[in-house]
Amino acid sequence: MSVDSAHGGSPNGASPSRASANGTSANGAALGTAVADPKLLRRTFGLFPTGVTVITVGGAVPHAMTANSFTSVSLDPPLVLVCVGHEAVMHGRLDAGFFGVSVLGSGQERIARHFADKSRPLGAAQFDGVDCEPGPAVGVPLISGALARFECELWNAYGGGDHSIFLGRVLSMDRPSTEHDEALLFYQGRFRRLEPERNEVNV
Repeated sequence: MSVDSAHGGSPNGASPSRASANGTSANGAALGTAVADPKLLRRTFGLFPTGVTVITVGGAVPHAMTANSFTSVSLDPPLVLVCVGHEAVMHGRLDAGFFGVSVLGSGQERIARHFADKSRPLGAAQFDGVDCEPGPAVGVPLISGALARFECELWNAYGGGDHSIFLGRVLSMDRPSTEHDEALLFYQGRFRRLEPERNEVNV
């Protein structure tokens, strides 16, 4: 998970508050208490809703994992990033140099749960019962029926605390023309779905 730091003034033009030597901000609020509690920090991070992806690598021992720390980075060159924990099997497998990203739709929660299950088999067996197909550029497994699918070449990797930030250059992109599919969301530790739009009714 990555967090951006905003520089400059606050929205109302005032200078940002600074911490004093006794651990309080300029307005007297205590600092550091919540940050020192990993469980509370995780729940607070979880207030930012995200989409859900499955990251895949191919080769002799293919692997996949569910990830919500994914974002676009650049259009020119086309870059995306995904954050992977040091203890995850995927962390070592990304050394293969190529990976796939499948953005899951609202009807694919079962797939998201499957690849998040640490008790699932490893290797090719974990793909049993999951429809997927090789990508056109480098052949990494891509989830069938996903809202969007990307094949990426590893561009760079950076340290990020207990995670690493893997930057990938997009080699191929697949976006079905279906207009009515909705994305699967992750919010407050749970999978969610978008509410249908409500048409305004004039009475």
